[in-house]
Amino acid sequence: MSTSFANITKVPELQKRIAFTLGLLAVYRIGVFVTVPLVNRSKMAAIIAGGERGEAGFLNLFNLFSGGALEQLSIFALGIMPYISASIILQLLQVVVPTLERLSKEGDAGRKKITQYTRYGTIFLSVIQSFGIAFYLESLNDSNPGLVLEPGWGFRLMTVLTLTTGTAFIMWLGEQITERGVGNGISLIIMAGIIATFPAAVFETYQLFDNQQLSAFDLILILLIILSVIAFIVFMERAQRRIPLQYAKRRVGKKEAEMQSSYLPLKVNTAGVIPPIFAMSILLFPSTVVSYFPEATWGIAVRNALTPGDWRYNLIYTILNIFFCYFYTAVTFNPVDVADNMKKSDASVPGIYPGKKTAEYIDKVLTRITFAGAMYISVVCVLPFFLVDYLGVTFYFGGTGLLIIVGVALDTVNQIESHLVTRHYEGFTGGGGPGGGGGGRSIRRRVAA
Repeated sequence: MSTSFANITKVPELQKRIAFTLGLLAVYRIGVFVTVPLVNRSKMAAIIAGGERGEAGFLNLFNLFSGGALEQLSIFALGIMPYISASIILQLLQVVVPTLERLSKEGDAGRKKITQYTRYGTIFLSVIQSFGIAFYLESLNDSNPGLVLEPGWGFRLMTVLTLTTGTAFIMWLGEQITERGVGNGISLIIMAGIIATFPAAVFETYQLFDNQQLSAFDLILILLIILSVIAFIVFMERAQRRIPLQYAKRRVGKKEAEMQSSYLPLKVNTAGVIPPIFAMSILLFPSTVVSYFPEATWGIAVRNALTPGDWRYNLIYTILNIFFCYFYTAVTFNPVDVADNMKKSDASVPGIYPGKKTAEYIDKVLTRITFAGAMYISVVCVLPFFLVDYLGVTFYFGGTGLLIIVGVALDTVNQIESHLVTRHYEGFTGGGGPGGGGGGRSIRRRVAA
């Protein structure tokens, strides 16, 4: 590991990329403390800390994915969720709208066009959610005088302008990190926000222990659960189903080369951390909409149903996780294309005819392992709510946050490692790729690229 970090210093381009990424993440964290005009952030922090179960659960969840920006009533209070929601909508529309489907297959030009549509959608959703937050803050002002200094349309329009601009700026930061830094910029911003909430969670847990609300046994149990969840996430993120491949004999001059064999690695969790992020974005949107109607009976019912920890919330969250696991896997991995590329490379699965039969076989295997990946994500993501109910600890320690942190960290390390390996330096996992799968990764690139 120390050698791998030392190797980073030998690649100037990689150093610049890492420094650029850290610099933009620092800019994001500084922006979290820039408050929206005409509000009192100390009162908002007290509301989030001491609200009723339904209200506090929704606000804490929103606050977690905004990196504490909601608690600060920051210009980044919306976070990156409008961008994620717009991305979901565009990806779903690609399945049903022929024009978007054609654009997705036109290479870089088509992807740039879809990215542009996603940006427009982000601004549109940001405006809607900003109005929701403005109305919601005014409704809270009735029971918490002084939260909003000057209620009215001036405050609402100012809030919409600042929050929409903040989201657009975060979107730009994420795109810049992806293009000129290391890792996926949007995922790294979400990860940075979650990590920033951990010190407060640790302090809160210590206070519970200091006030004898948590016993030493409970504290040790929490630590063991956290370590077990992290180990389980790492194991599942590296888990693969390796399909054996063999290559036809080739004649080189007068000699006949021996038949080569390798494998096609299929990750158990092909979708990565995308499903819980997408699912959380979907669940946060209705809660934002009902904030337009804070006193309506149906609005209160919807907010209570979508309270983290409620059985209805857990059920919907699980269903959405399963759906997005299959959906995102289908979007990013096409068995037909893989089978066609294998056929062109004279590669085949032993006992399976090339072409259509191979595609069907790969699709069958992928469907089975994706179900296992979906179950793993669902179990990890609902775990924190049981910790809240039975141990009384903050859900920041729970699975959704840990899943995103560990998943994004592994993906970022893989990208750093690829920079090192391509320049003939040993990577973090010994140069062979994650889990010793260096050969498998090269085969996958060959047949799936």
